[in-house]
Amino acid sequence: MTERISKAEQERQFAYAYNLAFETKSKRKNWNNIFASWHFAALNGHIRSQFYVGVCFDNGYGVDKDIKNAYTWYLKAANSGHMESQYNIGFFYKVGEIVKKDYKKAVHWFTLSASKGDTEAQRDLGYCYFYGQGTKKNEKKVVYWYKKAAQKSDDKSLYNLGLCYKHGDGVKQSNRWAKYYFKKAAELGHKAAKKELRTFR
Repeated sequence: MTERISKAEQERQFAYAYNLAFETKSKRKNWNNIFASWHFAALNGHIRSQFYVGVCFDNGYGVDKDIKNAYTWYLKAANSGHMESQYNIGFFYKVGEIVKKDYKKAVHWFTLSASKGDTEAQRDLGYCYFYGQGTKKNEKKVVYWYKKAAQKSDDKSLYNLGLCYKHGDGVKQSNRWAKYYFKKAAELGHKAAKKELRTFR
């Protein structure tokens, strides 16, 4: 049975582990301690700790790698509204890992996460609308979500917007805007965007 701790103590345990994981300069992280603190807080209902426990199981940090357990912890946090966890659950459904591939469920979770501002969810949601995966094709929504992600300098979304303008998908065809978005993506190192740019010379 889990020892019940206060919200303040949950936060203290979370912050202690977060500091050890991400804010100390030491290259050798004590992942056993980090995991133990997050796990303790997570068992008491601390949402961000639940997400990071999922991350630990996902990557084998301080605990044996266990994708099933990672999914379980992400789902706990996702059901409580945690943005990154909602994206991760959507991704599980998109690729069919641990769960049966289900694009409709992927779109459901991506939408929840994208609406909160998750860049990857916004991009992947645009992708789903473009290919009609789990939802009807909708070019206007494709452009809407790609633009949301592109505002945060997501190179893939910038490249995808370039393609939309090049082919007139969901927008009025425009070589000028296609070139603009390809250039933005290329500046961030997107190789395909660099190739596209050469076609405008």
